[in-house]
Amino acid sequence: MTVKVAVIYYSATGSVHALAQAVAEGAASAGAEVRLRRVAELAPDSAIDQNPLWRRHTDAAGSIPEASIDDLAWADAFAFGTPTRFGAPAAQLKQFIDQAGGLWHEGGLADKPVTAFTSAFNRHGGSEATLLSLGNVFYHWGALIVPPGFTDPVVYAAGGNPYGTSHVTGPTGDGPDTAVLEAARYQGQRLAQITIRLLGSGRVTDAAADDGNAREALAATASRTA
Repeated sequence: MTVKVAVIYYSATGSVHALAQAVAEGAASAGAEVRLRRVAELAPDSAIDQNPLWRRHTDAAGSIPEASIDDLAWADAFAFGTPTRFGAPAAQLKQFIDQAGGLWHEGGLADKPVTAFTSAFNRHGGSEATLLSLGNVFYHWGALIVPPGFTDPVVYAAGGNPYGTSHVTGPTGDGPDTAVLEAARYQGQRLAQITIRLLGSGRVTDAAADDGNAREALAATASRTA
């Protein structure tokens, strides 16, 4: 069966963009229909212009469609990518996620498989913390987290991050090497394959639809305490 995977990411200088493309390729190789989407840039041109790599990638990525909440509603599964920002997702991706409250309220994010990937300047620059931070969002959604784990040798070859593919740019700003890109492709393929297995006998979210009244009551309670 064909499943729909949305690969949604933010990338400043291009490393996460390369990972996102590899994740999308992996999902497509498993037979998924894929949407590759970048979130909107929030930084002013004055900041972008201070970094030639940032400016170059921003200009080059203009042809990639911007992500919308409709992409989340369309997808059977998600893959989110972001650079690390003090051990947390970049503001650009977080701002997009914060717009999903209405879809969450309707139950449109529950029971959908999700995975994440990241890139950092330093090897200990917050990659795992960033992925775990995104996991907190997915818990609230009721999504089904699909990490790569140690399920294939390509994970070890890329540095051995079981939470999600991660890349270290270093001071030269180098993009992901072959091993890291292969791990990202595997992560996308694994996400698509697990989604196919989950939806093989019907959409997982169909069962959740019967619980709509309870979810609405819970959401109303949450909104009063926010």
